[in-house]
Amino acid sequence: MSEAARISHLKQRPPSTDVEGFDSLAELALDMRSSWNHATDRVWRQLDPVLWQLTQNPWVVLQTVSREKLQQVLADPAFRKSVDDLVQARRDAAEAPAWFQQAYPQSPLGSIAYFSMEFMLSEALPIYSGGLGNVAGDQLKAAADLGVPVVGVGLLYQQGYFRQEIDKDGAQQALYPYNDPGQLPITPLRKPDGEWLRLEIALPGYSVWLRAWQVQVGRVKLFLLDSNDAANYPAHRGITSELYGGGPELRLKQELVLGIGGWRLLAALGIEPEVCHLNEGHAALVVLERARSFMQKTGQRFDAALAVTRAGNLFTTHTAVAAGFDRFAPGLVEQYLGGYAVQELGMTRHKLLALGRKNPDDASEPFNMAYLAIRGSGAVNGVSSLHGRVSRRLFEALFPRWPTEEVPVRHVTNGVHMPTWDSAPADDLWTEASGKDRWLGTVETLEEDIRRVSDARLWQFRADASLTLVNYARERLSRQLAASGAPPETIDEAKQACDCNVLTLGFARRFATYKRPNLLLHDPERLLRLLTDPQRPVQLILAGKAHPADQAGQALIRQWAHFIRRPEVRRRAIFLSDYDMHLTEHLVQGMDVWLNTPRRPWEACGTSGMKVLVNGGLNLSELDGWWAEAYTPEVGWALGDGREHGDDPAWDAIEAEALYDLLEHEVIPEFYTRDEQGIPTAWVARMRESMARLTPRFSSSRAVREYTEQHYLPAAAAYRDRAAGNGAIGAELVGWRRALDQKWAALRFGDVRVTTDGGQHVFEAQVYLDELDPEAVRVELYAVGIDSKQSERVAMQRVRQLVGSANGYAYRAEVPATRPETDYTARVIPYRDGVTVPLEAAHILWQR
Repeated sequence: MSEAARISHLKQRPPSTDVEGFDSLAELALDMRSSWNHATDRVWRQLDPVLWQLTQNPWVVLQTVSREKLQQVLADPAFRKSVDDLVQARRDAAEAPAWFQQAYPQSPLGSIAYFSMEFMLSEALPIYSGGLGNVAGDQLKAAADLGVPVVGVGLLYQQGYFRQEIDKDGAQQALYPYNDPGQLPITPLRKPDGEWLRLEIALPGYSVWLRAWQVQVGRVKLFLLDSNDAANYPAHRGITSELYGGGPELRLKQELVLGIGGWRLLAALGIEPEVCHLNEGHAALVVLERARSFMQKTGQRFDAALAVTRAGNLFTTHTAVAAGFDRFAPGLVEQYLGGYAVQELGMTRHKLLALGRKNPDDASEPFNMAYLAIRGSGAVNGVSSLHGRVSRRLFEALFPRWPTEEVPVRHVTNGVHMPTWDSAPADDLWTEASGKDRWLGTVETLEEDIRRVSDARLWQFRADASLTLVNYARERLSRQLAASGAPPETIDEAKQACDCNVLTLGFARRFATYKRPNLLLHDPERLLRLLTDPQRPVQLILAGKAHPADQAGQALIRQWAHFIRRPEVRRRAIFLSDYDMHLTEHLVQGMDVWLNTPRRPWEACGTSGMKVLVNGGLNLSELDGWWAEAYTPEVGWALGDGREHGDDPAWDAIEAEALYDLLEHEVIPEFYTRDEQGIPTAWVARMRESMARLTPRFSSSRAVREYTEQHYLPAAAAYRDRAAGNGAIGAELVGWRRALDQKWAALRFGDVRVTTDGGQHVFEAQVYLDELDPEAVRVELYAVGIDSKQSERVAMQRVRQLVGSANGYAYRAEVPATRPETDYTARVIPYRDGVTVPLEAAHILWQR
């Protein structure tokens, strides 16, 4: 079936669909590639410029435009040729070998399934809330660019996340518009006979039917499930009603649909991923369903199936505080998953609950989805270097007696999809410097490319961006005030807000107390002096939502609203409501300085500041998340001392004063100090360094290549090795682990002797293994790292069996005598080829 015919078959067609050429337009409109490759924009603008400007949704434009208009434009040979060329270019791009095919032409890796609760792809598909969806959407787009064989799995929400309105009193009002599937760029998934693909999921006492949808994202696909099926009871139709709405029971049912339903959907489509990427613990139940499906194929028991399938699972955690993990009451888990565990997985309810607990025998301990994900994955990663360290502390309780640094959590720092977030002028500038394909592979040359751009070109580019942002902000603020019933004079005054020649600071993100969005308001009068300085004024554009249940976050919005309404502030500070992807694009493209003020280390990564890099904006941020590894004095400004102070009001006050000082003595003077041509040369130099050093480094292109090389390829190989021979290795691994559990307590150290000879410490340790196979362990010396270096681990060799001992051995190792012998401690840890320790076996025995 041709692409056009497939779309015709899958989508309900409006009356104008019999117009010749409609199928070509539909093919373009239903590919989310148009959200970052703007070649098709002119098509939708020509069909309906007003609707296109308001929605940026090609499918809405195509669904809405009249038959007469379609016939008129498609009768134009030039327009028709343009459409045909765009269709051909789309197909060529989808078939051309990309980075993955060129770098790994013989790779057997066939499919990576990326599970996420939300995806931010475009405002045309509002199924996201914020940072988690941003990462998921940008990584899906980068995978499409790079040819990495990813398929996304998520949920289609009837309402998505809430929309925000600020009322006359400065209070946030939450609105929940309906996501009409007919107006979304999605197509129903149908079987070969045309029947809609639906899945039946058994819940206690009833079944839930799930409808399946497809989203085309360049050369990759995103599959979505929703419960709004006519065969369901009304309450069950609402399982996928709202993103992050409702209570724990609704959340658990959503996660059941995502994890269990999502894996079954892939099976129904004939997709057998070697790798399953869990984007946060919401997707953890896929661990169980993947093991169940392996049990069904091979006849293995659950433990053996999990030992095999976990090798192909990757868990990415985004949570920086323990309270952020999804935790469910044991009774709720038993209610919804107890029968599944017993009947489908062949395990007791107690064993199921143990998978999500630190202490399996504590009947009151909640079920932690992150713990399940860790116990069901072959690798775990955080989303920045600092977050990796934070996560190791959060999960160290699962690996008792192991040093925190050896808790098995690595990191892949997030990046953003630069083609999504760059402005058209930024795209032009980077194209001049580096070419059109700069994000489609490696990015090593970009740093030197951007260094060759002149000061005058860079500053003109930024000046134009400021003008564009100010015009947009005035228009949006005017509409916002009119919608809230503001008087005409207030609306007219909004049309004069901001000034394109004034330094613009931006703060836009979720309003939560740990992000300290009101740090700048610590001293309102000092802030006012900065804003209204007659020689060097500053202006502030804010945006952000507080969760509808977060009263403290909403109070922070009200504080800003009241400050902004002061007559002397109105032209220098504005709050733009309903922070969404459209607004984000405009803000990151025009801001001079992007502010970020979280309490360290509660920002796992943060990606908003990364989006300004490609557009020449600069960051002034707390040394947290990505900025802790990105910051150098040449690329922006840092807040904080790089240490953790918790929720300390006194420290907040200190950092607020430091922020005012930074602005007053460094940022503002640098912006306004100009040469004879009117160029702030020091500012432009900092811009250039930020663009050159940081843009390639914090792109999703880099992040996805890292995931591919560090995780996807090794995980796929590990899974294939374990799955060979009907998964018999899984049963062997279970036996090895059981032997460790039963016999580890009997292990002990005997004498440990140290001699120093020729600049070497020679250690010899006696180890009694009781009945444990010596091949099942490794004996090594361990010493804590010094001067920020990694700890030392030195393998000890088994040199002889101890006389009179059935299973006692002497182990020997030499280390340089540059450190005292007392720095070193012998230890015994599990060992088996191909097994990740301590992730899969956390036993450890220390000499002392």
